[in-house]
Amino acid sequence: MPRRRRPIHEEEHDNQDRWLISYADFITLLFAFFVVMYAISSVSEGKYRVLSGSMVSAFRNVSVNVAGEAIVVSPNSSGTAKLLALRQASPKVEEERLQARERMSRMALNLQQTLGPLVKEGKVHVTEGVQGISVEINASLLFAPGDAQLGGGAVSVLRAVAQILASNEYPVTVEGHTDNTPISTSLFPSNWELSVVRASTVVRLFQDSGVAPWRLTATGYGEQRPVASNATPEGKARNRRVNITIDAPVGPEPVPLSDPAKVAPGQAPAAGTPNQVAPAQPAATPLQPPLPDKPVPPTGAGIGPAAPDKSSVR
Repeated sequence: MPRRRRPIHEEEHDNQDRWLISYADFITLLFAFFVVMYAISSVSEGKYRVLSGSMVSAFRNVSVNVAGEAIVVSPNSSGTAKLLALRQASPKVEEERLQARERMSRMALNLQQTLGPLVKEGKVHVTEGVQGISVEINASLLFAPGDAQLGGGAVSVLRAVAQILASNEYPVTVEGHTDNTPISTSLFPSNWELSVVRASTVVRLFQDSGVAPWRLTATGYGEQRPVASNATPEGKARNRRVNITIDAPVGPEPVPLSDPAKVAPGQAPAAGTPNQVAPAQPAATPLQPPLPDKPVPPTGAGIGPAAPDKSSVR
């Protein structure tokens, strides 16, 4: 019998042009996408005018001409009157702002000159910004380690600052800061109490030196707002500080403070006056019984002559 020959299979070659199919599909979809975007972006001017006129007529607060070329606001609108008044007063407002900025600049220059030797030593930093003037005093210049009593040299420095502050009526905020070294004594359970008492001590000296008490604010931040790293002794020394901030006037024109003691009984203080107390309102009937008052942490009142534990350096 004759031998059967095995079928010869030709090798199939890969088609190298199959990518053209995917590329053609991609180009088609891209073309359709841009066609749809162009169709959406086309706005009929006539339909737009009709829609605008319908909305204006529905609100009935403004009048629109028939051609739809402009929208005229009613002359009785209160917003227009306020805008015109603001435009008329803008030159005066800008002049008052400029005068207030000049006063703040002169005050910063006086502080810089008065504290010049301490500024050169790096113990005091005087800066002026948009929000006001900031005087940063190193705590080692004012207080002994772990104490909140002012030293003899610190009193003269702070009195010189108080004389400059007493010549204006801008609010003054005194901030106490410490480093992150914990402290625990009978007078200062934590850095919070130490920073608050130090700020209050400076505020009392300012008040005794002629600065109006209603302008003063004392606050303490403990170690929560460092300006340098607490990893080095130099950074800790920088963080132990007292900041005195003179707030710049805020608003369209500077509003001077008024003495609450000079306000007649039954007369409300002037608008824009800080520390303004609203008149008492009748209390509403509580839905729940009032919660008991939480104990108030010590604020340094009643500090006696006994020396605190100075094991922790502040």
